[in-house]
Amino acid sequence: MSDALDLTRAILAEPDDARALRVLEAALEREVDVLRYCAATLGLGADLVMQRAAAWAGYAFYDRVPLGAQGDALPTRLEALASVRLFRVQLLDREVAFAAPGFFDVIRLRNKKSTTPRLLNLLFFVPEPALREYLAQAAAPALIDSARQNLARRWPYASAHLELTLLARLGFVGALALLASSLLLAPFVAQVWLLPLACGMLLLPAAIRLGAVFTPIRPAPSLRRPPDEELPDYSVLIPLYNEAEMVPQLYAAMAALDYPAERLDIKFVVEARSVDTVAAVRAGLSDPRFSLVTVPDALPRTKPKALDFALPLCRGEHVVVFDAEDVPDPDQLWKAALRFRDADDLVCLQAPLVIDNGSRNWLAALFAGEYAGLFLVLLPALARWRLPMPLGGTSNHFRLKVLRELGGWDAYNVTEDADLGLRLARRRLRVEVLASATREAAPTQLLPWIGQRTRWMKGWMQTFIVHNRDPGRLMAEMGLPAFLVVEALLLGMILAPMLHCGFALLLLVRWLSGMGGLDASIWTAFYLAILALGYGSALAMTGLGLHRLGRSELLPAQILLPAYWLLMGFATLRAAHDLLARPFYWFKSPHRPANTLSKRWSSRARWWRPRADGWEKIRLAWIGLRRPRP
Repeated sequence: MSDALDLTRAILAEPDDARALRVLEAALEREVDVLRYCAATLGLGADLVMQRAAAWAGYAFYDRVPLGAQGDALPTRLEALASVRLFRVQLLDREVAFAAPGFFDVIRLRNKKSTTPRLLNLLFFVPEPALREYLAQAAAPALIDSARQNLARRWPYASAHLELTLLARLGFVGALALLASSLLLAPFVAQVWLLPLACGMLLLPAAIRLGAVFTPIRPAPSLRRPPDEELPDYSVLIPLYNEAEMVPQLYAAMAALDYPAERLDIKFVVEARSVDTVAAVRAGLSDPRFSLVTVPDALPRTKPKALDFALPLCRGEHVVVFDAEDVPDPDQLWKAALRFRDADDLVCLQAPLVIDNGSRNWLAALFAGEYAGLFLVLLPALARWRLPMPLGGTSNHFRLKVLRELGGWDAYNVTEDADLGLRLARRRLRVEVLASATREAAPTQLLPWIGQRTRWMKGWMQTFIVHNRDPGRLMAEMGLPAFLVVEALLLGMILAPMLHCGFALLLLVRWLSGMGGLDASIWTAFYLAILALGYGSALAMTGLGLHRLGRSELLPAQILLPAYWLLMGFATLRAAHDLLARPFYWFKSPHRPANTLSKRWSSRARWWRPRADGWEKIRLAWIGLRRPRP
């Protein structure tokens, strides 16, 4: 105990035994390494703590591994990278070891040097963040290979890398075009069998939405924040590309999390070619909660590939993903940790995403309504029914062990959240919603919205193709009710916007051409009923979501939902083209810090009036001009 107290006093650089004893007891009570406690909770920083520990033990200290060091630092399993504390390298003409020892390891190493004095020339101390950064660089080729291939090894029949062949994509787009055309031509050919097909394709998604509207949400469980020592280590992954101006906002949002600092493992996962973002992240790494993972430039250039690269480096019991613009509620992590603790069968929690710039213009208002309906109405209902949930692309919390067993994310799927939600359902793993929100900003201009929605639609198409290559197996793994819901939701997301555009167009043609007769009247009534049911169920879900969110002022803008669906229909057509031409292309949505966004519309008349060059931007987006870098 005297050595432990002496080392603690050396780290604190204070002669006060009483304070050193209090710090030592606090760290031991929390069951956290004393060095990490001093670095994170006391704010001394990992570099200073390890430097003082090295001086006390009598070993040399380096703030990072020297550039000339060469060696094999890879463990047998990549998942062990997060726990490696020592590795050997060849430095000039001799083999040496660099270590980031724990508190009691420092004491043992100090005592051992008296019996093995040559250790002083063979072993050097480095801060733990520097050790992790070196290991990630040394293991980069293996991590990239794992990010691209791990899912294919574990799910060879459910990987976009293997299943999205050109033939499969051509077959899907052809079948989609044939199905949509058949339903639109139902008044003219094969009415007997096309009418039930049309009803089934369009009524089931509407029925799910209406069922969600009439399903009361369960009261959120009453949770009280536990003491710090009862909370597990938590990893946070934040993938970034060309987001340098978002880094200060992210640092502030992560620093505001109400979670013990010594148990936080926040990793900024940045593409290496995003040089400005890497520099912006490095500027804030003095906080020991934060670390940087640099992802080498390699195809596919997607968010899930970057997440898979960083996944083996996580040391938490749980892991959550946040996007560049996310501002989670400070209580989100400890609430998720408690939910996981109290339900052993729970493997994933989806926090609601709330749009905080819905008052910016009509597009943002419609986007905010869409998110409110999805996250506050549909997903809680699906969770209550124990049916598959389409996860959001951010703020989903996982048990790290289960996520690794699932193979992580699909690096080749551009809506990796939808795919992962289906794989959870195929394993019949429990997913719930979390009563803690994350604020985001919606696109406020047409071109970014079209690009983002095109990627989403393409990803849903990818997910549908991959998981339906063997429908019998999918149904056997999920069960019939879940299988039918998945088919209805995915096909509804893809097909409904196209059909509603087609139905609206045919109604306009009938009205302009003066087509009449009893048969025409029946089909006109059918079209009107389908449109009314589709829009009505969507409006009901949106209205209820906005009411639950307390944003009823956005309700008037929802009358533009038909125009919004026209835009979604256009994005769906563009997604089908993208699926054939560049299936793995990732449209990068631009983001701006929240303090640069105006909070209110400047006038009542402005919100419904589109920009004069909006349609020209859409036309250019369709032919692929002026697109962002992949």
